Amino acid sequence: MSPSPPYLLTISSPLPDLLIASFSLLLIISSKPHHHLKIPPVHLPFIHHNSRRLLILKNPNRNPNPNPNIIMSKTPSTSTSQFLDLSSPQSLSDWLAPRLPSDAFSSWGSKPGTKNVHNLWLELSQGETSLADSTPPIRTVNVATIRIRSSSRRILLESHQELSDGSVRTRLRPLSEKMKPGESVEAAVQRAVKEELGSALPAGGGGVRIVPGSYERRVEERLSVSYPGLPACYVLHSVDAWVEGLPDGEFCTEEEDEYEGCGEAARAAEKAVSVRRHFWKWVDEEALQHS
Repeated sequence: MSPSPPYLLTISSPLPDLLIASFSLLLIISSKPHHHLKIPPVHLPFIHHNSRRLLILKNPNRNPNPNPNIIMSKTPSTSTSQFLDLSSPQSLSDWLAPRLPSDAFSSWGSKPGTKNVHNLWLELSQGETSLADSTPPIRTVNVATIRIRSSSRRILLESHQELSDGSVRTRLRPLSEKMKPGESVEAAVQRAVKEELGSALPAGGGGVRIVPGSYERRVEERLSVSYPGLPACYVLHSVDAWVEGLPDGEFCTEEEDEYEGCGEAARAAEKAVSVRRHFWKWVDEEALQHS
């Protein structure tokens, strides 16, 4: 018999069937539907592109493996899991280099408006992004998009951003936020408003109300602006909302620390390209529809 490939792990359960059945019954009985949410909760799915494998950086807080920053590659058609040591931005860079055009990859973090490999590693470590094991890899992100409305039929757009490296990135899009694993759309909306608009809101924060029936889901595939040469699949969860207390004219807000952590995560956050300031403006809804 030939030896198993390195890093392959077959998972089997030592629990008796009776115990498994009892545990499953307990989960069913204890689960209660949440009737107060008008927007369906979003559990970040593993989005398979043909037979490519998905690379997921395990959550350090829930990972039972000795190395909390290991990436697991799981083949959809089998029950085996392959572990790859991508425990640092450098190891991720080494993995990406042969899979991306060299000129595009070298522009990460040096071309104005782009991010670097530390940003991508942090997205993986927070569970905000998954990568398909392909050439080139495909980055999949679930994004909450919030069209904030005013009483005068205007929509709030982020006109541009000022980044930590001094560059300015044009946006011209509604408030948006990468979603956390298992996070509901409603929770992502609240978090986005707090993190990106909080500095412009009155003390205690402004009230956020989601427009009933406004939820839409769509998928867009395009090359990433932040990471040149890296194809992206954006799963967009869009809602309309009202936010109390926002300025009536153009304004800017300061970004809270996007990533928190210790050890490798803290070192990566220091080297990542971050957003320092957001610039916002109101646009007439009718003009936006015809643009």
